[in-house]
Amino acid sequence: MQGTVCDGIERGNEALKKNIIAMNASIMIGLGSILAAPSVYAESISDLEKQKDSIQEQRSGVESNISDTEKKIDNLHDKQMTAEEQIEAIEAKIAESAKKIDAKNAEITQTKKEIEALKEEIKVLKDRIAKRNEVLKERALSFQETGGDVNYLEVLFGSSSFGDLVDRVGAVATIAEADRDILKQHELDKKDLEEKQNEVEAKLASLEVAKAELLQIQEQQKKQKQEKDALVEKLKHQTKKHEDEKMGLEEEKANLAAQEKAIKSAIDLEHQRLAELEAARKKAAAEAKERAAQQAAQAAQAAAKASESKQQSSSSGSSAKSNSSSSSSSSHSSSNVSQAPAVSSGTFTRPSAGYVSSTMGERWNKKHAGIDIAASGTVPVVAAADGVVSRSYLSSTYGNVVFVTHSISGQQWTTVYAHLNSRKVGEGAVVAKGQQIGIMGNTGHSFGQHLHFELHKGAWNYSKSNAVNPLNYIPN
Repeated sequence: MQGTVCDGIERGNEALKKNIIAMNASIMIGLGSILAAPSVYAESISDLEKQKDSIQEQRSGVESNISDTEKKIDNLHDKQMTAEEQIEAIEAKIAESAKKIDAKNAEITQTKKEIEALKEEIKVLKDRIAKRNEVLKERALSFQETGGDVNYLEVLFGSSSFGDLVDRVGAVATIAEADRDILKQHELDKKDLEEKQNEVEAKLASLEVAKAELLQIQEQQKKQKQEKDALVEKLKHQTKKHEDEKMGLEEEKANLAAQEKAIKSAIDLEHQRLAELEAARKKAAAEAKERAAQQAAQAAQAAAKASESKQQSSSSGSSAKSNSSSSSSSSHSSSNVSQAPAVSSGTFTRPSAGYVSSTMGERWNKKHAGIDIAASGTVPVVAAADGVVSRSYLSSTYGNVVFVTHSISGQQWTTVYAHLNSRKVGEGAVVAKGQQIGIMGNTGHSFGQHLHFELHKGAWNYSKSNAVNPLNYIPN
């Protein structure tokens, strides 16, 4: 009987040893997977560090572009100021030319008045000349009828005395002198008339030429002003273009800074995970050591008791597992939001309920870098994947918008949720796939309630060159 008991104890010890070996093997396998995990996270941190360095490099490039754009804007401002100063100078010249033209117009008006007055003088001279011509004609006719000089001889020979002869000679001389004066005055009047006509006409012609030259100069000045005005408008347009570009670059810089901050946060989270993992590894090793000591102390106990203890432990573990599963299911159920789409199993889940009202591509002669999902009522918007909120702000175009940075298998992604009625997450927040981040709305440059959703393979930039079609990645 003693041998039977000893045999039973020995068989129990053998069974216990086998159980201990099996449990130790299980613990070692578990520790092996725990110890292997940090390398995976280390690779993730390395990828995140690379992404952070890449974003820093992009920020440096964007800052350089901003600096170049500011220089272009300053240069355009200088050119614009120079052109405006030139316009002021040209306007002053135009005003001066206008004064000169007014002066010439006044002179021309005065000259025309002089011409009118001269016409009156000319009329008087013409009347005077006409009368003289009549007198001369009559005198010539008298000469012709009386034989000219014979008439004077008759006058002389007809004198009755020497005194009378002297008187008649004086009279004849006076008449002849008067005729010569009439002819002389007649020639002078005609010459004076011609000179006055020529002088006034020349003066008027000179004034007209001067006025024409001034008008031509003024036209040239006006043309120069038009050219400078066009140049100023062109410079203003170019300045506006560069200022818009600068605003876009500033926004891109802000987004890159936010993404860098988000990645730093992600790196900190990865380090936190590693620390927690290391603590779990140490705790698991301590527990394994403690269990091994307890099992060694119980090696002398009966196999039945060890088997019963094993069954109780197994039953307790199953119950705990069942309770944990039930708790997890309950927690998942409570996280669902009314009207939110079901979380899909793919890399990205659908961000909101509703129908696709506009796809990615050209729209209104502009690049539509995402899709629009429309629905009525209070519609929750959820994160398409796990990530960190890089930006959460009110934009003039996007309205209430949330940017989320994701790191998936070493690839950086960025999702954009725009035109939200309200935002429920702030910058730096860690969000889970399917977690609500806002409510669909109609803010910013929007026409009707909808969600504008963008997916970028890499960082968001002003030109949106990294944008990809979300319909290729999310469930329809």
